[in-house]
Amino acid sequence: MNYQEVINEAKTCMGAYCKVCPVCNGRACKNQMPGPGAKGVGDTAIRNYEKWQEIRVNMDTICENKPVDTSLELFGKTFRFPFFAGPVGAVQLHYGKKYDDMTYNEVLVRACSEAGIAAFTGDGTNPDVMEGAAKAIAKAGGAGIPTVKPWNIETIREKMDMVQDCGAKMVAMDIDAAGLPFLKNLNPPAGSKTVEQLGEIVNAAGIPFIVKGIMTVSGAKKAFDAGASAIVVSNHGGRVLDQTPATAEVLERIVEWNQGRMKIFVDGGIRQGTDIFKALAMGADAVLIARPFVQAVYGGAEEGVKLYIEKLAAELSDTMAMCGAASIKDINRSMLYRPM
Repeated sequence: MNYQEVINEAKTCMGAYCKVCPVCNGRACKNQMPGPGAKGVGDTAIRNYEKWQEIRVNMDTICENKPVDTSLELFGKTFRFPFFAGPVGAVQLHYGKKYDDMTYNEVLVRACSEAGIAAFTGDGTNPDVMEGAAKAIAKAGGAGIPTVKPWNIETIREKMDMVQDCGAKMVAMDIDAAGLPFLKNLNPPAGSKTVEQLGEIVNAAGIPFIVKGIMTVSGAKKAFDAGASAIVVSNHGGRVLDQTPATAEVLERIVEWNQGRMKIFVDGGIRQGTDIFKALAMGADAVLIARPFVQAVYGGAEEGVKLYIEKLAAELSDTMAMCGAASIKDINRSMLYRPM
């Protein structure tokens, strides 16, 4: 099986909403929710993708010719590549009946672990989702990152017990998830958190805590004050608020304030290895990619995921070599083209 065959197979089983486009740029699904689209007029996902494409890289091959090292060390663990599978929930609702959240997470966690990266797992109102994710992560030796919705503190404490029992090395919360239309007015309730409330959750986690859904310096400061070890610069793929900036438009401002205080991930419209390179050159430590991993699972299960990972890895490695970066640490802003 090759990656194109994975995509072809995904087209046969992904339901009515996802079109499995040659490039997942948010245009064909636009404002389809349920489905993989964005909220409101639906252009935030499109903007996410397009802003990465506007950034160019500087080719420079007058440098030492040595093997490229794509590995990343994060919280004491080494990953083969600086990218991760992002959390996705309610896959039957949005992508088709072939998988439910439990079987999707099981496939994704196992495949990512075997390929040397990690998957962020989704959460949901069904308690079986987090329980299933925790079991999948435990089977993978703790190689997965459970992502908890911003429920009430009692529910979060219950989920944190599962996180700790599964051996996960880090945990995340998509703090912006209360903006998802299908999570509103549900029980347990999801909602915004104060710095103090978030700090209580961070303390309950007991392992490095990642706050996903940061789009401003102010938000980054609050996450840091709450004790977060990392943030994800993310607008939830445009699914929680219409008319936000693209993540590529706000990343550098947040990086400049951060000055190494926390690790910084970024997601939103990142689709190829060159996009990953651009994000790292702008100061991110790693990136998350979500929708294309869903296509990989539906189209090829574990094999599909591994083929997509190897595709991204080859593109990243090639870009690094052609821009004079022998390691992830060598990538810097001078490797991006900026018009005079």
